[in-house]
Amino acid sequence: MANELLTILEYIERERGISRESITGALEKAIKNASHKSIHPASQLDVVIDPVTGSIKAYASLEVVEENPSNDQLVIDRARERFPEAQLGDVVKWEVTPRNFGRIAAQTARQAIVNELRKAEKATVNDEYAERVGQIINGTVRRIEGSNIIIDFGKAEGIMAGRDRIHEEEYFPGDHINALLVKVDINTSGPSLIVSRSNPDFVVRLFEREVSEIRDGLVKIMGIAREPGRRTKIAVMTSDSRIDPVGACVGVRGSRVRRITDELENERIDIVPYDEDIKKYAANALLPAKVRDVLVNEEKHELLVKVSDEQSRVAFGRKAQNIRLTAKLIGWNITLKNEDADKAEAAPEVSIEEKMEQAASKLAADFKVSVDTARVLVSNGFVTIDGIRAADPDTLLSLDGIDSSEIETALAELDK
Repeated sequence: MANELLTILEYIERERGISRESITGALEKAIKNASHKSIHPASQLDVVIDPVTGSIKAYASLEVVEENPSNDQLVIDRARERFPEAQLGDVVKWEVTPRNFGRIAAQTARQAIVNELRKAEKATVNDEYAERVGQIINGTVRRIEGSNIIIDFGKAEGIMAGRDRIHEEEYFPGDHINALLVKVDINTSGPSLIVSRSNPDFVVRLFEREVSEIRDGLVKIMGIAREPGRRTKIAVMTSDSRIDPVGACVGVRGSRVRRITDELENERIDIVPYDEDIKKYAANALLPAKVRDVLVNEEKHELLVKVSDEQSRVAFGRKAQNIRLTAKLIGWNITLKNEDADKAEAAPEVSIEEKMEQAASKLAADFKVSVDTARVLVSNGFVTIDGIRAADPDTLLSLDGIDSSEIETALAELDK
């Protein structure tokens, strides 16, 4: 056992960079805990590994007494066989190494070494990656476990859960992959690096990588709203009148933004100019729709956006995506009002609130949900059963104020 242990200690010290003192300390503790009962009944025991020879010995701390010793005591005549100067009341380190200790220690040492190596590797991972949280790291897909992707980042393994993947993006072992490092978790038994490609900050980091003006602080990203794999809206501004912030992000002939969309599997990206005037900001964010006017309700933190009948579909976007992302980007509730001047003169107009309430009542009956849930759906652009069928279920379930269990039940009924 001594020669075998010595060889292992030398290998770990040389190849893994873990000091011999560190590994022997861990082994001593592990062997003591695993074999306490088989060594000696004394309450104070120590296991000592000689880092030079690899020999393992056990010692009990015993008090020197005159007679009738307990498990933690030793009679003085016996103590003086090894310690001639021993006196009553002294505490001596008495070797109690059992005959079969080598076998017991060998079994324990192997597992202790594995555990210590794992701890050391986790500590190394933390040192290497803790300061890189929030940055993009690249690795190679190692294996697929259900919806989770296990990624080899060289010095550590990472995991990308299903919710952190870009919609409809497929991966295979051996694929190279870029992802945002979200967290380093060295306490789990699995991969230590938690990464994401669906996180909005992943897009922010891509812009920082591709656009030198952003890296240099000349152009600032003021907000982002994202539906991964489908569409992102990002607002930018600059205090330098010589720079066009949107043009800087797009690049010559779209070269910069194209590299970003290529990385995101052709996810659509709208780059809009930020404005401190919420009216102008909302109008910019709703592009390519052309807005006629924006009315502000500060009390409700709501914007009433007037558009022509022709532009209302553009403003809503496919599956209400444009208006939904705009609301997330600017942080205001938005209500669209179709305003055709000729029609407005010909007939009295029903209020937006009444129209939405009528639509909510009809949708509640058709979709078999409560009126409150229907109101949330209508306010986010899901007005008809056909629109519900065409929508991505995850998008419906992620709407603010929605009752997810009610939606899941209604969707299941709809599919029958």
